Amino acid sequence: MVLVPTMEIGIWNAWVFMSAFIFQMIVIMFAGKQISERSHIPNNAKKTIFEKYIGIIANLIWLVSLGYSIFLPLLLGTIWFYIGFSIFFLGLLILILSTLNFITTPINQIIQKGVYKFSRHPMYLSTFFICIGSGIATGSGIFVLLSIIIFLCFNCEALLEERYCFEEYKELYKEYMQRVPMWIGIPR
Repeated sequence: MVLVPTMEIGIWNAWVFMSAFIFQMIVIMFAGKQISERSHIPNNAKKTIFEKYIGIIANLIWLVSLGYSIFLPLLLGTIWFYIGFSIFFLGLLILILSTLNFITTPINQIIQKGVYKFSRHPMYLSTFFICIGSGIATGSGIFVLLSIIIFLCFNCEALLEERYCFEEYKELYKEYMQRVPMWIGIPR
């Protein structure tokens, strides 16, 4: 792994992995307007200045990573590729399952089924796995670093979402928080 690997545009680049997010956005968009709106932190959620900037920074870094992935060749046939692909595949599986759980849960309910039984934030978790897997599969230290920064920003976003959900669902969400780990684990 190197900090800045050789960059070139190609078919077998990290964008192949990162395109999972584009497909997820399309699925959520076609699932309906209410579901699409629920996929974002509502505008009426009380955000601090710090939380507003963290959200902007997280999205900018994610977009930079998406663009950067176009120029990062996958290190096919190397140990880096196989490790990265395994992590990516885990992330992809979590992303697919969490998206299905998300779009099949009624709008006015807490999502508690499927992977949401093991993580309160499986979409953020899947994003981290997909990004870090892409970074490892390309041997890019910068991409791995960007993935870690994205995850730290998403942790702040997740805390904001939890505060909003607690205000919205009160005791129901408190019970869910006590039963299900924030990131990943065995439910209590």
